[in-house]
Amino acid sequence: MTIPSSTPSQPPIAHADFIAGLAKGLAVLESFDTERQRLNATLAAQRTGLTRAAARRHLLTLQHLGYLESEGGYFWLTPKALRFSGAYLASARLPRIVQPLLHRLAAQTGLSYTCGLLDGDAVVVIARSAVHDKSERLMPHGLHLGTRVPAHATSTGRVLLAALEPAALSAWLTQHDLPQLTAHTITQAAALEQVLAQVRQQDYCLASQEHELSIHALAVPLRNMQGVTVAALNVVASGQQSQPDGLLRSILPLLQEGARVLRPQL
Repeated sequence: MTIPSSTPSQPPIAHADFIAGLAKGLAVLESFDTERQRLNATLAAQRTGLTRAAARRHLLTLQHLGYLESEGGYFWLTPKALRFSGAYLASARLPRIVQPLLHRLAAQTGLSYTCGLLDGDAVVVIARSAVHDKSERLMPHGLHLGTRVPAHATSTGRVLLAALEPAALSAWLTQHDLPQLTAHTITQAAALEQVLAQVRQQDYCLASQEHELSIHALAVPLRNMQGVTVAALNVVASGQQSQPDGLLRSILPLLQEGARVLRPQL
């Protein structure tokens, strides 16, 4: 008996090899995010599908190990949780490969650039660079390393979804909701599939005001020499900085050239 993977890129695992306790503990850690920085046992149970008693035991264990602090029945992450992201950034090749390009593009254009990977229903930022302008606001929480943005409503997510095999994409659409974030967000699977087909054909994606009002984003795939999409390169701009037509005219060639230059290294 095997347990199916939660992501299209990971193979299933034999039931005998699956450590349920570890999976539950990690699920509790992952239940903390920008929407809920502090959780009690009831909220953690709701977010993970565990019973309240099980969620409480995992919270207390994580606190004992130093990953959580607590007061008044509520728990929050400690800096020790950064060990996981720090270890990834120190050991993974991809962030190191793309970082110089992101810095160069940001300095050249004054816009914010990221590199992201698909992780479940979201894209996670693994590298970023921006020329900061206090007069501009890009995203409610900022595109810092580790930021998770919804795949269905972002240019980066759509580039990565368009690269999935048909069966994997069908499974993704079945497993994940498409919440409405603005009046412009596509929330129907059939409509999103049509958009993804267009993204696949044109080999880039422009998403305007679907994740946040007045925000435009443009992304291209990063492929290795075997033609496999390994990540996506993205630029984010506000309406005051650049309109969609301007992004396509001025920035798309830079992103495409950057992806071409990086390809032999991926």
